[in-house]
Amino acid sequence: MTLILGRKRGMTQLFAEDGTVTGVTVVEAGPCVVTQIRTEEKDNYSAIQIGFEDVRDSLVTKPQRGHFKAGGVATKRFLREERLAKPAERSVGDVIACDAFGVGDLVDVTGTTKGRGFAGTIKRHGFSRGSETHGCMNVRQPGSIGCSAYPSRVMKGKRSSGHYGAKRHTTKNLEVMQVDTARNLLFIKGAIPGPPNGFVQVRTARTGIKKG
Repeated sequence: MTLILGRKRGMTQLFAEDGTVTGVTVVEAGPCVVTQIRTEEKDNYSAIQIGFEDVRDSLVTKPQRGHFKAGGVATKRFLREERLAKPAERSVGDVIACDAFGVGDLVDVTGTTKGRGFAGTIKRHGFSRGSETHGCMNVRQPGSIGCSAYPSRVMKGKRSSGHYGAKRHTTKNLEVMQVDTARNLLFIKGAIPGPPNGFVQVRTARTGIKKG
């Protein structure tokens, strides 16, 4: 497994030599710094902790400042861990760049979806709307939600209006189309969750299959 942190910068198109157009999402991935190594002897599991995006000390808690100082690395805005099946081959202070991925690799991208606030059933669940003719007064209302005499209640799991978006979501098995090491950019086929400049995590897909 390979993990890198970054920010979604937007979407664009890549043109192949035969004229084929592919929609891609541009992710500014890294550089990330190894901030801690977890070991079986000390922590009962093997993992590597990485940090992304430098910030001033006042933007993190005092314990976090001590954590970064102990590792001898700059203060980071984001920290994430990646579990390992065997002891880590890296050490604290090592830099992980976007060249950890190659063209054709399959990745899983995790982010926070766009928050849309309180939404109705049409926008949230794709319900059909009512007619506006012949005196119909039920245009965008959800309609009846309960039962009759039995069981005289709304069944659990009924789709209704409510908070929409702003949830953690993972899009799986996306292909890396291009890697720009000079600008730390990954061009990933398709769409990924989150707004532009949103924080994302890119990791090797669990299928472990490489395109081509």
